[in-house]
Parts: sequence; structure tokens; C-alpha cells
Amino acid sequence: MRAILFVGHGSRDEEGNEQVRQFVQMLRPQIDKTFYVHTCFLEFGVPSVIDGIVHCVEKGATDVIVIPIILLPAGHSKLHIPAAIDEAKERYPYVSFTYGRPLGIHDATFTILNDRLQEAGIVMDGQTAIILLGRGGSDPDANSDLYKIARLFWEQNKQAIVEPAFMGVTNPSLDEAVERCVKFGAKTIVVLPYFLFTGVLIKRLEKRVSEFQSTYSDISFVLAHYFGFHPSLQTIVLDRLQEAISNSVRMNCDTCQYRLHVAEHHHHHHHHDH
Repeated sequence: MRAILFVGHGSRDEEGNEQVRQFVQMLRPQIDKTFYVHTCFLEFGVPSVIDGIVHCVEKGATDVIVIPIILLPAGHSKLHIPAAIDEAKERYPYVSFTYGRPLGIHDATFTILNDRLQEAGIVMDGQTAIILLGRGGSDPDANSDLYKIARLFWEQNKQAIVEPAFMGVTNPSLDEAVERCVKFGAKTIVVLPYFLFTGVLIKRLEKRVSEFQSTYSDISFVLAHYFGFHPSLQTIVLDRLQEAISNSVRMNCDTCQYRLHVAEHHHHHHHHDH
């Protein structure tokens, strides 16, 4: 029997954990019925990753596919989940484990970001600044990915200012990004959360945005919605699942906008032998 274990980050805010469970339930009809599907959490939520694996094995799984519902590859996906899988491998030498990759940089990410701005009624122009706000962490690799996403997003929306910022741990902070946008002369500042579900930070963010609004009364502040139950988020997670099932984890260049653009427009570069 094959099991799929989805791993949410987990939040101190139970509403956030419940959204992860609901999200997995929404995915269920799109996954082959022969799979047993279960949800676990890295922290704060229950069950833990190891308890989730134990549960799948006790249900009869001989093959467990672990899929992180985590935005960027950082400490959790590089260290904590593999450590739990290693522990499980020792405990259950007869069970095979496949580990999928985090959501990462996916074409559908930009659909979500654009839709969230549209829903907030944002017009992209030179007076609009978008702060792409990530969680922030101690892994430079994950932090640099947020910059890459901000850059790719700007490439699609060149008329707006796009500034990356982080909620904590690292810089630039949200306050620093707001100051920069004010200096650029933005009339509208949109905080676009690069977050999957609600939680303590999203709720804190709502408060911060209204504080900014009272500090800078001549600028309009808008807080766009987090990713949540956007259909494109389902697309990304199902893609990652499919990769893991078929053992074809793709290279970075497979999601390269430039390569996709060139393929669409047939600018073939010919090498001539001299």
C-alpha cells in the first residue's frame, strides 16, 4: 500500500493548521484512490512528521511519499524532514520512502500573486509599489529565492515597483521596505504576503498595515490575501507530488521563464560549425 504524507509547516494559530488540513482534503479527489493520504506538521500542529509516518505504516503502507507543503527550500525541508525520514528508515527498514521537494519557484506562483493583486483592486502603474513579503529565515538560499521571485514578478509587471522584504529573522524588514517605497514616491503600497495560510504572522501583519496607514495618511496601504485555497496552489502541490511519484524531480532550468519564453517564440539559436 502506498501512502502520501503531506507536511505542513504548522502554526501556533490552530486556524492556520486547520487550513492545511482542509487544503489536503481539497486535493484528495485529484489523487489516485489507491493512495492513503495523511497530513502532519513540522511544528506546533499535530501529528508531528515522525508520528505521521508511524500512522501511515501502521495503516499498512510499505511505500511512503513525503510531500512538504512549504514554500521555499530552507532548514525545515533540508534538515528536519530528512531527519524524520532517516529515523523512520531505521525503524522500518522494509518501508520505502520518497521525498518530494518544496513548492519552490513554479510558474503558477505568479498566477497566484497576480490574482491576489487583482482581487485587491490594484492597478499596476508607476505610483504603485508592491512589497513581496516572505517569512524570512536563517537560510540564505531560501531568502535569495524570495528575491528571485520578486525579480521574476517585476519582469511581468515592469510598471510597478517590486520590493522584497521579510517578516523576521533577516533584512530588509517590512518597515525598511515601506520606507523605501515612500522614498520612491509611491502613492499606493501593497503588502503581498508570500505565505501559504493564515497564522500568527498574518494576523500581526493586518495590525501592522493599519499602523502604516495611520503613519502615512497620504499613502494608500493595501494588504493582499495570502495564497490560501487558490486553485494554482493545488496545481503546484500536485505537480510536486507527480514528480515524486514518477521520480522525476526537475532541474531549476525547467521552470526558467526565459527558456519558456524562447520556446514559445521560437528564437532558435543555431551553432554554426566553422
